[in-house]
Amino acid sequence: MFKTLQHASRKLSPTFSSVKKLAAPFALLMASSAYAEMLDVEKDELTFGFIKLTDMAPLAIAAEKGFFEDEGLFVKLEAQANWKVLLDGVIDGKLDGAHMLAGQPLGATIGYGTSAHIVTAFSMDLNGNGITVSNEIWEQMKGNIPHENGKPVHPISASALKPVIEKYRNEGKPFNMGMVFPVSTHNYELRYWLAAGGINPGYYGPGASGNVGQIAGDTLLSVTPPPQMPATMEAGTIYGYCVGEPWNQQAVFKGIGVPVITDYEIWKNNPEKVFGVNSKWAKENPQTHLAVVKALIRAAIWLDENNNANRKEAVKILSNPNYVGADYEVIANSMTGTFEYEKGDKREVPDFNVFFRYFANYPYYSDAIWYLTQMRRWGQIAEDKPDSWYHETAKKVYKPDVYLEAAKLLVAEGKAKKEDFPFDTDGYRAPQAEFIDNITFDGREPNAYLAKLPIGLKAGEKVTSAGVTK
Repeated sequence: MFKTLQHASRKLSPTFSSVKKLAAPFALLMASSAYAEMLDVEKDELTFGFIKLTDMAPLAIAAEKGFFEDEGLFVKLEAQANWKVLLDGVIDGKLDGAHMLAGQPLGATIGYGTSAHIVTAFSMDLNGNGITVSNEIWEQMKGNIPHENGKPVHPISASALKPVIEKYRNEGKPFNMGMVFPVSTHNYELRYWLAAGGINPGYYGPGASGNVGQIAGDTLLSVTPPPQMPATMEAGTIYGYCVGEPWNQQAVFKGIGVPVITDYEIWKNNPEKVFGVNSKWAKENPQTHLAVVKALIRAAIWLDENNNANRKEAVKILSNPNYVGADYEVIANSMTGTFEYEKGDKREVPDFNVFFRYFANYPYYSDAIWYLTQMRRWGQIAEDKPDSWYHETAKKVYKPDVYLEAAKLLVAEGKAKKEDFPFDTDGYRAPQAEFIDNITFDGREPNAYLAKLPIGLKAGEKVTSAGVTK
């Protein structure tokens, strides 16, 4: 009924215009309402997909707080079994859009794995991931980690894990670790952390081992869906994993593992998920796309405003089985500004989840380029590409113009502040040095960045089934 009335009211706007001439107070009311600001959306019934992770929060909040409805949108949110099913749904039209791994639109657009042109105009968050190891591995690592006041000194380098991996290799045991998808942030963060500690995580290339990125690797990384990570580790199939919340904190609560590092410590304020749509869908539904981004920006603002004052309410919403479905306490452990490492070692990490501040939602070309450099670094991009290719590919996928148009509308409506958006940016962040290995990343010079990384493909190198060759 609400939808019918709202849809009808939009169609009757000329009649309301006539009434406004006769009633000034009514005109003032209408001008200030969400109704008066609605875009003429091409499609108002939408289905969006997500994976059960806390960083899907902007979608849940936009639905639960009425931000989608304010834009004349009627959105159904559907949890997906895994990232591939989710991507396929966006490609074939079963889903109008989705909470996506940042690497998914890029990987699909360049034809790595599933081939399709996917775009994003909204980066959903910063940070939010961690790397967890089993209790058995943690006990073997602890002796290699400096301690202060009886607690491990953070950040913990993967060099503390290196002797453990060597021990397993000498015993003829492969060292298995899990990540969520080949083009996931988690894959690249796990690889980055391992490589920074002198551990080669392996390359993608020809053959069965290459398909899963295990050529010449000291470890064997494999895909495991996020909610299954703790149980898979408890069963002994993997010794550790990189995943988003709440599945690191779940390991702590179950007493089966220890998170050793957060992605905030690997790369401070790193971009995480994006909201992705099919390029064809975006072209056919530009006003709808804009309305969706407006609603998501409002949700992100709500999640971060007043120093995260709304986070407890957000956790209650996310703990609903329709969204993340984990216990309130498990989600709250990281979502409310803390993070628990070893049981009882809870530390303040106010920026573990960032949804709006630091221009978190702006889709920076340089963020896209970092993901592309990691794809090249580990062989998912088989041959060298000129810097121009990285820039062109980023601009095919990331759509900051849509984001800023949505932001301008919200500012004009009094729902957002102008200073909270990077209206004067060229789409590139300043060079970033806050990585665990202290190597500076400048998105304007991707090949120069790749040359600085000690482990990974260099200019002219390719991966064969036997290893890396010139």
